[in-house]
Amino acid sequence: MLKRFKRTARAILSNLQDDVARRTCDQIELRNQLPASVAEKLLEHQYQQMLRDGVPLPPLRETGWKRYSQTDEDGIIHYIFSIAGSTNRKCVEICASEGKECNSANLLLNRQWTGLLVDGSPAKIEAGKRWYEQHRGTYVYPPRFEHLWVTRDNVDPMLERTGFAGDIDLMSIDLDGVDYWVWEAITAARPRVLVIEYQQHLGPDRAVTVPYSDDFIALTYPKTGWLPNYAGASLAALAKLGARKGYRLVGSNHLCFNAFFVRDDVAPTALPEVPVASCFAHDRAIWSMSKRWPTVAHMPWVEV
Repeated sequence: MLKRFKRTARAILSNLQDDVARRTCDQIELRNQLPASVAEKLLEHQYQQMLRDGVPLPPLRETGWKRYSQTDEDGIIHYIFSIAGSTNRKCVEICASEGKECNSANLLLNRQWTGLLVDGSPAKIEAGKRWYEQHRGTYVYPPRFEHLWVTRDNVDPMLERTGFAGDIDLMSIDLDGVDYWVWEAITAARPRVLVIEYQQHLGPDRAVTVPYSDDFIALTYPKTGWLPNYAGASLAALAKLGARKGYRLVGSNHLCFNAFFVRDDVAPTALPEVPVASCFAHDRAIWSMSKRWPTVAHMPWVEV
């Protein structure tokens, strides 16, 4: 059995060598009947071998794939930590909903990470607890859930109280509201990698955010379909904040609304900084700037 597994692994790595960016973990898993965790580990080893051999690494956006994330964030996160390595494998998801579709779920279910999932809805917290307690990947040690309406005043005490202060590997922020101000306020934890949603309709040049309010609710303002247009912050604003906090922008998901920041002391050569404008290439971003921005151009945005 062990010899057969090794032959399978060598065959997978050989196939991946020519075009790693186009072969997802799902394809590896289905073709070879391997568990998701094993398929991801093999892809991780291949990325690391490319790094050791000096083979050009794929562009960040071409590494994406989806298991539990909203779009292709799972693959991008997998790639970043394959290159940068992990330390304590702790992750924090701020505004996780039930935790079934979020940036931490795959790490918790398939990579044995320890997580804190935070949300303001008690019903979603209870549903998430039940789901993780019954899932075969986490029933022995499910992630911690915390019911909290996150503000800039309570976020640090919450991280300290729950044991997720200090250096952690990943933090994801998706509040659809005062995301900028909450990230600015966080000093208790220093994530090596941070994923945060940006409002693509604000474009690459405006460094703006909504004003701070403890009870900010985006759905009370203009929307385009289900998309809230007066919420969050622009990527330029988040990049400026990141630079002050010691982080660089390394890319976005392919639909251009989730940004990936890496702490400056983590893999600076292998994961280089990219310009803000490079994270607006998708047609969805172009459409958003054209159609959604005019609905809120008159609103009181705060320049930062």
